[in-house]
Amino acid sequence: MKIIVKVKQSGRKHALIENREIEIENIGKNPLLSDLIKAIVRQQVEEFNAKPFEKNLLPFLSKDEIAQKADGGKVGFGSVYNEQKAAADKAQEIALLAFEDGIFSVFAGDEEIKKLNEKIEIKGDTVFTFIRLTFLAGSYW
Repeated sequence: MKIIVKVKQSGRKHALIENREIEIENIGKNPLLSDLIKAIVRQQVEEFNAKPFEKNLLPFLSKDEIAQKADGGKVGFGSVYNEQKAAADKAQEIALLAFEDGIFSVFAGDEEIKKLNEKIEIKGDTVFTFIRLTFLAGSYW
């Protein structure tokens, strides 16, 4: 099943990921939000685990690559330094807890989905937007 995903962060002008089509397991046309989050997390963990661990002797970036990464907000080599594989079950559990704790919001088109047990309708052109929320700094003292 293919869906379109966008990732934004509050306070940023440009999206971190802009309308990226990803292939997830078939979860039906009207799944719960929790099922959608689990399927996306599983796909992302599988994609992460499939990346080869490269050790570049002389890493470099072209001017175009630097400009493209700067637009995204982070200039780096994209190297993975932790050679451990991610565990999908643990990542799914953490993602669901993060949603419940208000770390991110989910929108289907222009409509916010507020509960994990809320049914959503998946259409071919629906863009699922994940917005990472930023908390204000402060202290209790």
